[in-house]
Amino acid sequence: MTDTTALLAALRRPRLLIRAARFGLADYSRERDLKRLMRLPVAPGPKAAVDGLIAAEAEMEARRKAGGAGYSPARHIEILIALMAEARLLPKPGHEA
Repeated sequence: MTDTTALLAALRRPRLLIRAARFGLADYSRERDLKRLMRLPVAPGPKAAVDGLIAAEAEMEARRKAGGAGYSPARHIEILIALMAEARLLPKPGHEA
């Protein structure tokens, strides 16, 4: 199991956030959403995307727990949607090229 896979498997978030993210997966567009969320001109590969999204999600989680005004539930859900979608594109453990 890779470090990224282990990190994703250990991720624990409120059920409502996860359910909302799962619901949004159907409308996820890699080209449109990933570039916007990561503020990049071109969507990176799945591994780079997951690494960046993990960092962005950790920051959002810290803001959520702190209860600060800078927390946006909508952005947190968008990041979780992208993270779930991009994680599906990663090679399965034991099948890396």
